[in-house]
Amino acid sequence: MKCDKLASVKTDVLTFFVILSVCRLSVFTDMSTKSWVLYLHFISKKHKLINHCASLGVYKNMRLLIERKPVKVYPDPKRVIARFFFNGDERAVQVIKHVMALSDKDVFNLISPLLQEYSKRHRNITKILIRHCKKVKFCIERAGLDFEALDKYQKLLIGSYFTHEYSIESAAFFNPSIVEDPDQSELVEGEKRLIISFRAVGEGHISSVVFRRALIDRDHNITVIPVGNYIDEAEVVKNAIYNKKLFLKKAADSKINIEVLDEVGAKLNEKFDYATLRKISLDGKNFQENELKKLEYDKILWLSDTYHEISFSRDTDISDRIIYPISEFERKGIEDARFVRFVKDDGSVVFYATYTAYDGAMIMPKLLQTTDFYDFKISPLHGIGAQNKNLALFPRKINGKYAMMSRIDGWNNYLMYSDKLTVWDNPMKLQAPVFPWEFIQIGNCGSPIETEAGWLVITHGVGPMRRYCLGASLFDLNDPSIEIGRLNEPLVIPNKDEREGYVPNVLYSCGSIIHNGELIIPYGLSDYCSSFAGVKMDLLIKKLKSSNCAIAKREAEEAVVKNN
Repeated sequence: MKCDKLASVKTDVLTFFVILSVCRLSVFTDMSTKSWVLYLHFISKKHKLINHCASLGVYKNMRLLIERKPVKVYPDPKRVIARFFFNGDERAVQVIKHVMALSDKDVFNLISPLLQEYSKRHRNITKILIRHCKKVKFCIERAGLDFEALDKYQKLLIGSYFTHEYSIESAAFFNPSIVEDPDQSELVEGEKRLIISFRAVGEGHISSVVFRRALIDRDHNITVIPVGNYIDEAEVVKNAIYNKKLFLKKAADSKINIEVLDEVGAKLNEKFDYATLRKISLDGKNFQENELKKLEYDKILWLSDTYHEISFSRDTDISDRIIYPISEFERKGIEDARFVRFVKDDGSVVFYATYTAYDGAMIMPKLLQTTDFYDFKISPLHGIGAQNKNLALFPRKINGKYAMMSRIDGWNNYLMYSDKLTVWDNPMKLQAPVFPWEFIQIGNCGSPIETEAGWLVITHGVGPMRRYCLGASLFDLNDPSIEIGRLNEPLVIPNKDEREGYVPNVLYSCGSIIHNGELIIPYGLSDYCSSFAGVKMDLLIKKLKSSNCAIAKREAEEAVVKNN
């Protein structure tokens, strides 16, 4: 019976496209009323026919229909932050002496126009310049001056010589992740307010995390809210209490000298704070004559910087906030944050994000935690399973444990469980490349999404010519190690308008969301800018359940039942 229906539908499909082609030809040649009516009639039947075909498996080996949204978010080179600029002690001392040789009038005449010009570009330029002046206090004292005796304008001018503007988005703006905004007030029915994180890349290929707010309506139209006029870095708070065992293990993983670690570790309690660690490390460094060994003590303090809290001013818009590299272990970038709305056992909500810290040679997986996107707690991830990129946290516990996806070997997907959010061991292989478009590697594109049919995971696959495509897989809700289905063909591939950019032929995402029955995928285009795609959830789930993977699973289950 199904075969007869399938044959009938195939005939309808062939007839549809033949008549549609004739109609289109007629429309574009003589524009007759009859042709228009016939053309519009078949257009109106198009979606019903597609759905009917999909239900009978006609399109099993064809790619799903996706909608690329007419929205693109581009890098903006005008978005700058004022960073500390330092060229060494000797030059700094000489610059300070030059400034202090100026008369009070000359100092005022120099700093006044600078403040007028740069106050239009930065929220509180005087605060920034004073802060940067304080950072060279030791050079001021080395120049034979009393820091406290300097007047306000002298400090501002000195600070200006140790400040430079950095364009955070000058090179690229990509790899977005999307979550619900904690604030869903004053919306009409069917709307949802969203927060989108992006990887912004500036001079020197340094990556940071930036944000945009967006609104999606009931018809899945997306509006990205225009950015504010300023960008603010957060205040850094070093109030962490460290676990000695975990800290020393992470230090060893970071290739810090074992002898130095043993020496410092012997003087630490099982729990300690930053001030204690700093005193012990600096004392050890001062007694050390070997310059290379001195550097090892610095590395310990750099590692301690990876545990911290940051806080943004309450008068900043989400688009004003940037999470810029703070510690030496992430000095080359904060890469590919995967945000997830996590629901705790008590029903409360916290937002987590895994990201990769990069120092130019080594990577360190880290975790962000926030409830309001103003205050963030940051810490490194530990364990055998936290050794590479591509970590993505499930949005709730599974069977009483945290669950995480990873790609510890660089080319397969893994699954891990843990009682502790920051410690990940015993990874088990979940997926390996199967199809030609993913032969080089498969990885996740953000945290799994819970649906009634299972955990939906958007994947990336790398194939010929290092082309990155997006795919999709479905896993069992109670046991995510069971793969229910995987798309045989990519869900989204780079088209001719998306393949050119900073890194050609790459589509990549760090997290999607479901809204009103449609999966919304934000994605980066060739590591340059970002856009959005949508696909109907009912069609996607149906496609996953009819995939080769799903069919093979059902056949295996039927064979087991038959044998029993």
